[in-house]
Amino acid sequence: MRRRFDVSLTVLVPIIQGGVAALAVLCAEYLPRLLPAVFPGDAPMVVALTAGITVACVSSVFVYAALRPVRRLLATATPAMALPTVPGRQPMGEFDRLERVADQMAEVLGTLDARTLFPHMVGESRVMRGFFPQIIKVAGTDSTVLLLGDSGTGKELAARSIHDKSGRSNGPFVAVNCAAIPAGLLESELFGHEKGAFTGAVARKKGKFEQAAGGTLFLDEIGDMPTETQSKILRALEARQFERVGGNAALALDVRVVAATHRDLAAMIRQGTFREDLFHRLNVFPIHLPPLRERREDIPLLAQRFLEVLRPGATLSVEALQRLLAYDWPGNVRELKNTLERASVLAGEHEVGPQHLPGLAGAGPAVTGDVADTTDLDGRLAAYERSLIEAALARTGGVQSRAAALLGVKERSLWHRVKKLGIAPGAFKDAE
Repeated sequence: MRRRFDVSLTVLVPIIQGGVAALAVLCAEYLPRLLPAVFPGDAPMVVALTAGITVACVSSVFVYAALRPVRRLLATATPAMALPTVPGRQPMGEFDRLERVADQMAEVLGTLDARTLFPHMVGESRVMRGFFPQIIKVAGTDSTVLLLGDSGTGKELAARSIHDKSGRSNGPFVAVNCAAIPAGLLESELFGHEKGAFTGAVARKKGKFEQAAGGTLFLDEIGDMPTETQSKILRALEARQFERVGGNAALALDVRVVAATHRDLAAMIRQGTFREDLFHRLNVFPIHLPPLRERREDIPLLAQRFLEVLRPGATLSVEALQRLLAYDWPGNVRELKNTLERASVLAGEHEVGPQHLPGLAGAGPAVTGDVADTTDLDGRLAAYERSLIEAALARTGGVQSRAAALLGVKERSLWHRVKKLGIAPGAFKDAE
């Protein structure tokens, strides 16, 4: 039996480029010698036209040959991989199919980049892959960053990622929760104090600004900072120096500040509870962290990560995962982590099932509360269908053929549903 070999595109593309370049050189070398006798007056134009046509024709042959492996792959693909013709539309051409394959490759590469560059932040959804490049862009600068988002979205993890990828990564990362420190002690905690500065100050103490010298200072819940401390923070950031409480010596400020809040600072400015000038000083590079309900594709990955830490080898049933996907998570990732910790305790050595998620018993089909009341029937059915498909893909590591068998549908039917709902199966692939 004759054996057939398909050459990789990584080999064919350089060959195509080299062949076209060689052809252009040959045309430029020999055509001027052959054509002047036939077209004495228009030789330069004829040379250029002939060379262009020849290069285009030969290039087309090369490209057609290069696409042959892709055509064979698409022709022999499983129904879940096939690219069917949509009724009423023209059949997809070779370049349309190649573009679709390129898009799928970009999707996979984006997922791999997210895993490699941010190993401590679980997120392979589209919204998170739009969030990560912002971290990369600002990390290489010394600009002040303001992280905005609901409580429990992972603002401290984002701040640590900025620090780890910055030029200050060898310096300290110091985090301060401004809401957890009493107003009377916050200034001393940040700037430090001299001995005898106040009752109980029995020795000199370095503040967080000094402790973070050469590194990053993370001011969490900056919206809960008292207004009198806000003015001193502003002055320190603008002058790049500060004084300890009870001291007179000016100390150089050598920190990169990353602030975070879940509050609406614009509304606080209108109410007079947050300084507008400090807001503008902090809001140099704002980054919004999406709530968990806006990146449901990451829920299976987060659940797997948390369960693996809590009880290695623990698994989720499809029904339990569907309930996780359906819930709205007002407490975001923090709430999901706490829920799974409770579920792992209840499940013991068994698989985590819906009975181990009592707090989510009333979860609806991917929408809850007022949203569920106002969404039409088609929208609610689509949301329920999405949650079931995502749960099956998460259970099978993104393998659509196995997910289809789990759901009791044909692979081709699942493929159509995945495309219709805009689900990215690659986001559910098991991390290597």
